[in-house]
Amino acid sequence: MNNTKIDWATMSWNPVTGCLHNCSYCYARRIAQRFTPATSDNWDDCTQPGGGLHEIRTKGSNGGPWKYGFAPTLHSYRLGEPAQVKKPQTIFVGSMCDLFGEWVPDEWIEAVFTTCLSATKHRYLFLTKNPERYLNLYYKDKLPEQANFWYGATITKQDDYESVWRKLADLPQTYNTFFSIEPMHGEINIGFMPPWIIIGAETGNRKDKCIPKREWVESIVLACTEEVVFMKESLRPIWGDNLIQKYPWW
Repeated sequence: MNNTKIDWATMSWNPVTGCLHNCSYCYARRIAQRFTPATSDNWDDCTQPGGGLHEIRTKGSNGGPWKYGFAPTLHSYRLGEPAQVKKPQTIFVGSMCDLFGEWVPDEWIEAVFTTCLSATKHRYLFLTKNPERYLNLYYKDKLPEQANFWYGATITKQDDYESVWRKLADLPQTYNTFFSIEPMHGEINIGFMPPWIIIGAETGNRKDKCIPKREWVESIVLACTEEVVFMKESLRPIWGDNLIQKYPWW
């Protein structure tokens, strides 16, 4: 586990790494590319759901944590880490993956949940571009309903919202949910609103990086009545110094 520069968490924990979404703006893939061993022949060995999954059982094994590049990998040696952190933390689970991607085995997700349920002093934030997996696990009675668990869905533009909002809304209201609207790539007209809305701009120097317009952000803030808004530091050049940075558990 590591301290994190992600604004809305205090630590990040990556018992699983790698992803198949292939988003052009993905910072995690860029990091993996930097640290993948030059001798690795596994960078593109996972091209379809259900194939090319890996596990690293021992810390410091040959090839290191990026032995398999950005192919989905379970780091089982990391599963005990939350219990070793004494001070309560707000933990972003899976900052270097999509833990709920359709290619991830239920068994991996269940192993992560089991760890979280054994270290209850922490708050766990989950985030996915595939919130349908939340519903799938819920119907299997495998999605923990805990006050310290928060289930989020990533949105970047209107099409994303239209494809994911109902899947999050269909979870019982006893589950904590949120939207992470980051990186914001267009104006989004939101109907259903979960209790917490995170908004952020794309970082880095990607050639086609999209800079959000202030009015895009304003429309979301104005739509929030009882919902809590958190603006990431990446919005400061757009919004100014009076960023709204609230948490729903305060």
